[in-house]
Amino acid sequence: MSLLDLPHHDGSPLYVSDEAPMLGDTVTVRARTSAHDAVAEVWLRTTYDAEPVFHPTTSTTEGDVVWWTARLPVHNPVTHYRFLLVRTAADGAPEGEQVWLTGAGLVGHDAPDAADFRLAAYPEAPGWGRDGVVYQVFPDRFARSAAADAREVPDWALPAEWDDEVVFEGSDPRTPMQLFGGDLDGITEHLDHVADVGADIIYTTPVFPGESNHRYNATTFTEVDPLLGGSAAYARLSAAVHARGWRILGDLTTNHTGDTHEWFLSAVDDPDDPHRAFYYFDDDGTYACWMGHGTLPKINHANHDVRHAMVEGPDSVVGRWLQPPYDVDGWRIDVANMTGRLADIDVAHEVARAVRRTAAALREDPWVIGEHNHDATGDVDGDGWHGTMNYSGFSWPVWSWLRETSSPARPFGRPVAVPRRDGRAVVDTFRAWQGTLGWRATAASWNILGSHDSARIRTVVGGDAAVHRVAAGLQFTMPGVPMVFAGDEIGLEGVNGEDARRPMPWHRREEWDTRTLATYADLARLRRTHPALRRGGLRWAHVDDDTIAYLREHPEGTVLVVARRAAGEAFSVGVAASRHLFGSEPGGGDLAPAPDGVQVPASDGPRCDVWQVAAE
Repeated sequence: MSLLDLPHHDGSPLYVSDEAPMLGDTVTVRARTSAHDAVAEVWLRTTYDAEPVFHPTTSTTEGDVVWWTARLPVHNPVTHYRFLLVRTAADGAPEGEQVWLTGAGLVGHDAPDAADFRLAAYPEAPGWGRDGVVYQVFPDRFARSAAADAREVPDWALPAEWDDEVVFEGSDPRTPMQLFGGDLDGITEHLDHVADVGADIIYTTPVFPGESNHRYNATTFTEVDPLLGGSAAYARLSAAVHARGWRILGDLTTNHTGDTHEWFLSAVDDPDDPHRAFYYFDDDGTYACWMGHGTLPKINHANHDVRHAMVEGPDSVVGRWLQPPYDVDGWRIDVANMTGRLADIDVAHEVARAVRRTAAALREDPWVIGEHNHDATGDVDGDGWHGTMNYSGFSWPVWSWLRETSSPARPFGRPVAVPRRDGRAVVDTFRAWQGTLGWRATAASWNILGSHDSARIRTVVGGDAAVHRVAAGLQFTMPGVPMVFAGDEIGLEGVNGEDARRPMPWHRREEWDTRTLATYADLARLRRTHPALRRGGLRWAHVDDDTIAYLREHPEGTVLVVARRAAGEAFSVGVAASRHLFGSEPGGGDLAPAPDGVQVPASDGPRCDVWQVAAE
């Protein structure tokens, strides 16, 4: 039995009649099996208030596919469900095999509910977010406007010329102090480049003042850093972004401030100051901080005054910047996984809900993404974060498949580099994370090849441009929203997060990998054109050590994606004739019908191809 013959269900429109139901609604859900699979009956199992309940299905055969349809009552805000498949008893067997179909695939034993399919009766992520392409900018390293030259450099900073090497060893005290002087007007002046990449959502790392080049150690939330051009420059950037019909996302650290923040200074100066309760102080004056860094004191969200100041209502930090003249369209929340959590204190979900509630009250369709470097499954699908920066479910499996073995790139906190794994192990990883994170959260999360906190993808793949383009193909064609870190599209390198923050070489365009830039633009255009790549389901079609192939299926069409990390042999896929839409390398053509579907040709090296499958 081929991969495409396996029983399947996901949260896409082919299988679920309403991805964003209301509590009390009834949703039609379908599972598919092969007509050649001896499935005799299928039951839908859901839970009412955590108690299992079974519903029957009805079957309809369409060619080689049997559709099993059931009605799913949305009884709880997050409704869990799975399918029980009963196969016809084999000759001589006393009974037929029973298997579960869950978000992680077929399970031949009674498994916990963690990977169940689920429907959330909360407003879904905005369409502009799910359909868009995010472009991440680290302001100090993106572009300098002419006005930057006249600004006085603060005492904490170590001024650098645009072509200077980045100091990137984390233990080097100069690393956060090295200031290249990029600013917000510089971003505004280069929006045409963002358009060339194909992005339509600008996400900048923090713009509030902070005594570092990254500004995650804010000194205030009431203004934009004058080194970036101040609040007026932020308003100009927002206006320019919106004039193009795009969106802009801010970056807010809700977990901590800097130790020179006005709240913290008041708390240190006077133990009776109300701001003292904004942090976790012990009687001896010591305080909780992020990961042992004393310069980043942790905010105490168990205190309702700090929540009112930070996340609740139109006058909070979250609320203020969503309003004119800044009109930020949503937030990426830094260290969202740790916000509101300290030892036995856990108000993380309350904070997430407050951020979302404030945003929804001020913007018609805000998008709220929570940074989470590991397992976000307990923090999404509710009424808090719409999704996450999907490192575990996308970045690390892609790295492990495409990594060149000599690359020193490591995921956060891991003492060794990611191992190089074969395609089967990588697909198993994708399945596991999509199953536990859930379809809707996966679709609203960011597909990241690298960020300001990680190595660059070009370094991960050992400088191989063709393999880099394969990674980009995965980024734009798998479920989730592509997030491109500025510079990836031209082949910038970096062995870790600090090194990845190299300035954009605007004046050295001869060094740009323009072929890879064109690939990003082509992929963005392809994704924008085909609903299957933005909203379609995912079925695996072929997997071997060096090849991963999958279908993205939608009522408006189906596409076949084949990604190869190395040369590979031809193989067949059981679909109809297919028209070639994209190839990361020269060559590629339409796939003619054959007795067993279509024949994907052999490849002499890494490449990614996309075909539109003809309707049957």
